[in-house]
Amino acid sequence: MLHFDTDYMEGAHPQVMRRLFETNLEQTPGYGTDAYTAHAKELIRQACGQPDAAVHFLVGGTQTNATVIDALLRHHEGVLAAETAHINVHESGAIEATGHKVLTLPSHDGKVQADEVETYIRQFYRDDTYEHMVAPGMLYISHPTEYGTLYTLSELEALSRVCCEANIPLYMDGARLGYGLAAEGTDVTLPDIARLCDVFYIGGTKVGALFGEAVVSAKPSRLPHFFPLIKQHGALLAKGRLLGVQFETLFTDGLYFHIGAHAVRLAMKLKQAFVAKGYRLHLDSPTNQQFVCLPNDTLDRLARHATFELWGPRGEWESVVRFVTSWATREEDIDKLIELL
Repeated sequence: MLHFDTDYMEGAHPQVMRRLFETNLEQTPGYGTDAYTAHAKELIRQACGQPDAAVHFLVGGTQTNATVIDALLRHHEGVLAAETAHINVHESGAIEATGHKVLTLPSHDGKVQADEVETYIRQFYRDDTYEHMVAPGMLYISHPTEYGTLYTLSELEALSRVCCEANIPLYMDGARLGYGLAAEGTDVTLPDIARLCDVFYIGGTKVGALFGEAVVSAKPSRLPHFFPLIKQHGALLAKGRLLGVQFETLFTDGLYFHIGAHAVRLAMKLKQAFVAKGYRLHLDSPTNQQFVCLPNDTLDRLARHATFELWGPRGEWESVVRFVTSWATREEDIDKLIELL
C-alpha cells in the first residue's frame, strides 16, 4: 500500500534518529535544562533573527495550542479563529476545556481577513452589553492553514496591525510551518513571522521530529510564568534533552528547510498530475496537502492501492479527498500513485 494520509506516519528523519542514538546513554539534567536544548534554542533564535526571543519546547501540537492560548488569555476572554481552524474543528474541545471559547470568523480557504477581524472587535465593543459576553482576547491563525493555503506577507502585516491596534496578541500555529516556508512563490519568511506574530510555534512532529514543537516569542513578556503552565497542561517532557537534540539537528545546516522543500516538490508533482489527467482541485494549495475532487468509483479503486483521507463526508457522486506528502515521501511512491490515476 501507498500511504498519503498525513505527514507524521513515519518516525523521524534519519539524521534526527542518528543523533538521538548517539546521545542516548549520556546523562543530562531534565526538563530542558541541558546543553543540547540551550544550543537548539540559540539556533532557532538565529534562524528567526530574534536574538532575545523566548523559546520553549513542548511535546505536541494540541498541548501547545491549549497551553499558549491559556497563557495569553484572561479568564473572561476567548480566541478569534477561522471557523475551519484546527482548534475549532479537530482538537476535541481542548481550548474550551481550558475555560476559553473559540470565537469563529468566516473562513476564506482556511484564512481570516484583517477587515473582518477588525469589524468583529469593533462591533463587540459597540454592544452596550459587551461585559456580559466573551471578549476577543487574541487571534489564532495557522500557516499553512487546514486547507494547505498560505498567508501572504501583506496579509500577515495587516493582521498584525489590527491586533496591535486592538492590543491583542497574534498567535500562529506552525504545525506544518516547514512546508509553508518551502512553498514556491511564498513571500513570508521565518524572520517575518517572528517579527509579526507575538507568539508562534515551529512544528516538529509533522516536519521530521519524532515529536515536539518549539514555541517562539520575540516578546517574552507575552508569556510570563510559562514554564509551570507547560507542566500544568501535560506538555512538559521530563527527558527534555530528547526535544533539544531533535530541534538542534533540524536547525543544523538547514535540514528543517531542506526536508520541507522535498515534501512540497513531490506534492506539486502530484498536483500537476491530477490536473493533467483531468481531475478537479478542491482548492489551490501550494503546500504538502493537496485536496482533489474524485468520482466515488475512482476513490474506491484507488483505496485498494493507497491510503488517504476523505475531507468531510462522502458525497453522493464524488468526494473531496486529501493527499499529504512529507519529509519521508519517496518519489517512486508518487510515480506509482500517478500511474494509478
